[in-house]
Amino acid sequence: MSGPDGGTRLRVVTLTEVRVDLPSEHPEVVLQESEPPRRRLRFPVGFAEGRALAYALRGIPTPRPLTHQLLAELLDRHGVDVSALRITGRSGTTYLAELDTLGPRGQQTVPCRPSDGLCLVLRRRMATPVLVAENLLGPEEEEAAVPAAPDPVPEGTQ
Repeated sequence: MSGPDGGTRLRVVTLTEVRVDLPSEHPEVVLQESEPPRRRLRFPVGFAEGRALAYALRGIPTPRPLTHQLLAELLDRHGVDVSALRITGRSGTTYLAELDTLGPRGQQTVPCRPSDGLCLVLRRRMATPVLVAENLLGPEEEEAAVPAAPDPVPEGTQ
């Protein structure tokens, strides 16, 4: 699948797991292509994001809505559909992502952190495709990954 600009090929992926491999202190997200060759992309996220992703992935209820649950509910109530999450590139150890939305004000593309986008699409009532730029996926025999800690860029600056 080509990207929105007709350039970078995008591949549909599924969030397969959120894990912590000791001695690392940061959770790691694992995305896998939905179709062969089933390459993977792994990247670290902050502890809070990892926990929110794990809860959403496993369908674990929380006593009060988490931030992503609240945002999903607000979007539903205001008639805004999230049509796709695209992980489009990388700058150093920072992955770049965008949410494609459609609502009363038309189609919009909103930059986001991949972890926030994943948390949101997992909480949506309707399945939302997650797409990754093909160049971010590792060869079949190995997984692409960014080492070390999640990036310290403040929320909303990517």
